[in-house]
Amino acid sequence: MDRAAEAPPAGAGGEVWQPVEPALLTMRRLLLVCWLAPLALAAGVLPPLLGGPALALLALPPLAALPWGWWALGRNWASWCYLERDDDLLIRRGVMWQQLTVVPYGRMQLVEVTSGPLDRRFGLARLQLHTAAAATDATIPGLAPAEAERLRDRLTELGEARSAGL
Repeated sequence: MDRAAEAPPAGAGGEVWQPVEPALLTMRRLLLVCWLAPLALAAGVLPPLLGGPALALLALPPLAALPWGWWALGRNWASWCYLERDDDLLIRRGVMWQQLTVVPYGRMQLVEVTSGPLDRRFGLARLQLHTAAAATDATIPGLAPAEAERLRDRLTELGEARSAGL
């Protein structure tokens, strides 16, 4: 996947947007195959056994969805990035419906790192930011665990410093 075509421009001060890990794309594509392959197999094998061979055409929609889903997951993965600035954290995502979330450090109440079994298998973690306003809560999936912990510690420190000044 060519990230250069999808990456957002550098910030006004020349800051560099940080991408999420490629393992997130690998994990999501594996999940796509794990969901669609058995569905296509069942739709292709069961109808001929139970009725007529023409019903085996039911396997075509899941098979057609596979390349489209593969491509769409790549575009979505490439759209995820974040930028640490002096007073806030920017999180950008989305292809058709692009979303830019700005999380001011002084509004953060809780920063947590989570990692489910599948995330751990792929060496990933998710950073969840909870703020004073629920509308600005944000998540960054697909981070390396060390980066997620670094971000958690830095954001917590900055959040405490900014909220002490309120």
